[in-house]
Amino acid sequence: MEHKRQRFQFGWLNLKARKNGPEVWVLRYREALEDGRTKTRSVSIGTVKEFPSESLARKASMSHMLSINDKRPPGLSISFGALMQRYLAEELPERHSTASRYRCWMKNHIEPKWRDFPIESIKPLLVEDWLKKLDLAPKSKAHLKTLMHVLFNAAMRWELIPYQHNPMSLVRVKDSSKRLREPKCLTAQEFCALLEHIPDPFRTMCIVAMCLGLRVSEVLGLKWTDIDWGGMRIAIRQAYVYGRQGDVKTRTSQKWMPLDRSLAEKLRQHRLRFASRPNIANWVFANPETGKPYWPGRVQENWLVPAATKVGIGRIGWHTFRHSHSTLLHALGVDLKVQQELLRHADIRTTMNIYTQAVPNALREANSKVVRLVIPAQVA
Repeated sequence: MEHKRQRFQFGWLNLKARKNGPEVWVLRYREALEDGRTKTRSVSIGTVKEFPSESLARKASMSHMLSINDKRPPGLSISFGALMQRYLAEELPERHSTASRYRCWMKNHIEPKWRDFPIESIKPLLVEDWLKKLDLAPKSKAHLKTLMHVLFNAAMRWELIPYQHNPMSLVRVKDSSKRLREPKCLTAQEFCALLEHIPDPFRTMCIVAMCLGLRVSEVLGLKWTDIDWGGMRIAIRQAYVYGRQGDVKTRTSQKWMPLDRSLAEKLRQHRLRFASRPNIANWVFANPETGKPYWPGRVQENWLVPAATKVGIGRIGWHTFRHSHSTLLHALGVDLKVQQELLRHADIRTTMNIYTQAVPNALREANSKVVRLVIPAQVA
């Protein structure tokens, strides 16, 4: 005998006391068993500090109700906040750095504005006007638009709104592909001058970043076991982001890199000076106080930025070394495909359009060639 499908249930909320900390809102609901009976289940929603009233706790619980019920009843309006809660619970990307950014964008920007709006009431022009008023860089606004697009896709997949063209595709973000500032690229002379004001082990970190063009998360993710001293190569296997070991940015990023003898000697010297300190995981650049890799932001603010100020080259960051590496490859006339392989870009257009800049001397030489064609020497 077939059992009739249960009607949409909203469950009921109770406050549960804890030995330590504030009371917790608990959502209880009934789950149908195969033999026709029902069993009461419960799930924690949050503390009274997070949700001071039952109505706020009820809104937060809606994401759980959407998962418990197969579909919503006619006329039930789902808030964008409930959609975000379900997305955070079920679909957040596994990569820690991406998940952290998504949580940050939702908490600081999307949730305060759109939390209480019914999903179907959020229209492209409203979102476009909201993005215009945000005091953020165009690229950051584009990231918010992309995340809104992802959330609307999830809403359609869960049948919270009708299948349709994603409305966020119509939202325009002005100058989203333009940079507010061109990335700083260092010459070899500027880099050497910079190193004079940075002590080890941070100096060696900078040298590795500049010589190999690695992202700072990849520099921090290096382990001594990743170095093949006999084969003179180094493996990029993992990254270290926000205090956690994780995967590198893309599949293309994970590969062996050539290790020049001069750089290998720098790493050997670094190992003799620092590797004897407590370092359970065998990290190349471990903080002796914790045994874990350094926090890149602190190193940047404490050493990179002050050193760059002393040298007079302006503010720099860890990614400056990656851009500089690319530009030096270009200046040396390295084949574009080789540049792509060294930078481990999945798409060669990234190498061409974003990372590589012509150095001033190359610009002058190219311009002179054109001038000599347009204005022959005899005329001059």
